[in-house]
Amino acid sequence: MGDTTGREAVAAVWRIESARIVGALARYTGDFALAEDLAQEALAEALVRWPRDGVPDQPAGWLLTTGRRRAIDAYRRRAALDERYAALARDLGEGGAPAPAGGDDVLWDPDRIDDDVLALIFVSCHPVLSREARVALTLRVVGGLTSDEIARAFLVPTATVQARITRAKKALGAAGVPFAVPPAVERRDRLGTVLSVVYVIFTEGSSATSGDALIRFDLAGEAQRLARVLTRLVPDEPEVHALLALLELTAARFPARTGPDGEPVLLEHQDRRRWDRSAIRRGRAALARAQVAGRGLGPYGLQAAIAECHAVAASVEDTDWSRVVRLYEALGHLAPSAVVDLNRAVAVSMASGPAAALPIVDGLADADALAGSHLLPSVRGELLTRLGRRDEARRELETAVERCANERERALLRGKIADLG
Repeated sequence: MGDTTGREAVAAVWRIESARIVGALARYTGDFALAEDLAQEALAEALVRWPRDGVPDQPAGWLLTTGRRRAIDAYRRRAALDERYAALARDLGEGGAPAPAGGDDVLWDPDRIDDDVLALIFVSCHPVLSREARVALTLRVVGGLTSDEIARAFLVPTATVQARITRAKKALGAAGVPFAVPPAVERRDRLGTVLSVVYVIFTEGSSATSGDALIRFDLAGEAQRLARVLTRLVPDEPEVHALLALLELTAARFPARTGPDGEPVLLEHQDRRRWDRSAIRRGRAALARAQVAGRGLGPYGLQAAIAECHAVAASVEDTDWSRVVRLYEALGHLAPSAVVDLNRAVAVSMASGPAAALPIVDGLADADALAGSHLLPSVRGELLTRLGRRDEARRELETAVERCANERERALLRGKIADLG
């Protein structure tokens, strides 16, 4: 087997099985940080041996057994000949030999795998960590991304990602966070943190805050995959299905959101025939399940319902903008934020005209909401353009250009300024 083929096999197995491997090792050792290190060491060994010796018959089991051997080596180095070491040695066999038949099954128990992955997600998204640390750790241990891949996705140095992951693992250890699914009484509150991390990952992928690409498909796709995993792990939680619905319905528009050269295409100019109808069907099915399972839609459900309004409309003009406004009003009561109010203003402008929406945006500006963001001056410039107040619109759009860090969006804003003459 060639070196390239072996490395590709390692990468494929790791992306699919890494969360289960880390989760199983964490349950086995009782140490989350150690488990992640062991899994990375096993991965490094696979990158050396698989291209040379060939891919083993049970690749995930090979990685897991290698991680367990490294665990024994670590305990031996520490001279920790305690009950834990004895138990590990009995399971694996003296001298580092492979465990007897069925030995791996004790660890790789299909009935426990889902619990392990769920526990891994909850630990990676623990509230003791900063948002940046939760995102990096989730992508690393649950998504299976390397530090280089995470760094490229968020346009930060690899060393920064590695430092965040290291600090996160130390923080979890210092806080004594157990590797376990939280008790039912804590689960709902902690699940909100998990969902927000997945949403942040998707948002950065669907509308990159910086760089020269509008959409980072790999990052958005990873968030969708994580959301699908969650729907299998906690199928009775309506907001989990609602988040998946939101991600599917939003991603359905990706094929039409950029032109041949990667330039942004606004909603009113998108060719809706290019929208992914399969994703729309999946999104609507997930939203329907959220509605059946819940007692009214939550924040993600309301956003998914808004996305559904766009998905089923034949054009911008045919969109039920009055319903979109009502949904944004409900979302504003449930999860108030300046971004929600700004989006509501856009919907109001479509339902009732720019004059009705401008006071909402002016109120946000007077309150210094979204300070430093290009979103508010961008929307205000659009409304002023539609009202014929061209000089004011130009100033707002110029401010938006100054604040925007994404090159594609900056080009779009400059185009609007040029259209003003």
